[in-house]
Amino acid sequence: MAGLETTGGSRHLALIEQIQAMVEQYPMILFMKGTPQWPMCGFSSRAVQALQAAGADRLQTVNILEDAELRANLPRFSNWPTFPQLFIHGELIGGSEIIIELLEAGELQRIVAEAGQA
Repeated sequence: MAGLETTGGSRHLALIEQIQAMVEQYPMILFMKGTPQWPMCGFSSRAVQALQAAGADRLQTVNILEDAELRANLPRFSNWPTFPQLFIHGELIGGSEIIIELLEAGELQRIVAEAGQA
């Protein structure tokens, strides 16, 4: 997040705008703890496994542990308090429990395919 203004309000606004740009740029993006290869919590690990099982082979991820301000502001942006957070076409889908429920219901495969990630 280099290059953002240092004043509190301006930096917060710039960070929210950057989050908005990320969720709009990628058809599917998962904000998680760690990486798909090295998840740093069980919830993030289960979310990645479910998405991969649904065919998401080009999944864009963001390691929220690398940026404390992103980690602090993403829940304000999404109105979702926990991680991971999955966005598809700019819309919050939810966390690992919702992702797993969608997989078990057979819906996640369709959602992934429609997002062009399969």
